[in-house]
Amino acid sequence: MKISVQAEPFDLGVEMAGFGIGREDVGAVVSFTGIVRDDTGAMEALELEHYPGMTERAIAKIVGEAIERWKLADVIVIHRHGRLGVGEQIMMVATAARHRVAAFEAAEFLMDYLKSRAPFWKKEHGPEGTAWVAAKDEDEDALKRW
Repeated sequence: MKISVQAEPFDLGVEMAGFGIGREDVGAVVSFTGIVRDDTGAMEALELEHYPGMTERAIAKIVGEAIERWKLADVIVIHRHGRLGVGEQIMMVATAARHRVAAFEAAEFLMDYLKSRAPFWKKEHGPEGTAWVAAKDEDEDALKRW
């Protein structure tokens, strides 16, 4: 298991190299990479703040739940903080499980959690200044299926 909250960019190829490979208990690996997108057409950057230690503990708790619920063999969660430009990688989730359904469901569960419950505070920067990003109903609704 790897959990990292970091300012630095990550290399998806490096992170995924060998993930789940060579294990007799893994039949599926799923990965997802989130990219900073501009929904308004005017965003210059997205800034993420967090409390070191608290954020990692919160993510570790939900990763532990996913491991137990879907019997995962391994998990990677990387989430960036700081100022990120549009088009930059913001996070990744990878899950390794015996079966593909478990790997997909666990990855979706983790992504939904990271989007709506992980303790990050987001601020959009644009030509008109900055604005905090409010929680979205659709993100909250996504959690209801779990």
